[in-house]
Amino acid sequence: MATGPRYKVPFRRRRESKTDYHARRRMIGSGRPRLVIRKTSTRIIIQVTEALPKGDRSIATADSKQLKQFGWRAGLKNLPAAYLTGFLAGHRAIKDGTKAAIADIGLIQPITGSRIFSAIKGAIDAGLSIPSSDEIFPNEKRIRGEHIAAYAKDLSANKPNAFKRQFGQLSKGRVDLTNLPSMYEATKAKIEAEFKRGRSEK
Repeated sequence: MATGPRYKVPFRRRRESKTDYHARRRMIGSGRPRLVIRKTSTRIIIQVTEALPKGDRSIATADSKQLKQFGWRAGLKNLPAAYLTGFLAGHRAIKDGTKAAIADIGLIQPITGSRIFSAIKGAIDAGLSIPSSDEIFPNEKRIRGEHIAAYAKDLSANKPNAFKRQFGQLSKGRVDLTNLPSMYEATKAKIEAEFKRGRSEK
């Protein structure tokens, strides 16, 4: 650790690798709400927030575990789940009157086609305007989980022990991962129907 009379101890959240204060200052200076994307070891959490003098105000929140309410029975931190969580957060933000935001990925390493960008794509497809480039997003097949379905099918057929180790908990719940793209489409349709029904009731 650096020492000396000119050394400044970083803020606690920077030391804990939770907040990049330089990036946060630039984002707050933009005056736009932020699409804050965070991932844990088990799920994806997304918030649309705005910065106020007293602290951040949450406009909309979505947690990938909430996807279960719409019929999602697969993993909560994979690429399709990230997209659907962003899709849900985007719809909730729009319902609250927010139409545009900027992405806040914190200290997560930006990797083209990753879960972070899948979540951003979901929010955009819900109707939220977010500055971005199409090149960073995963392709439609990966968003639908076709790569996971193919991998699960191959493991199940050729390496059943490896399949049991990796997907055992899901298979106990009788989740057919080879049918993941269909589950993705059904979950997305239910989310969309939920907010269409809310608009029609106004």
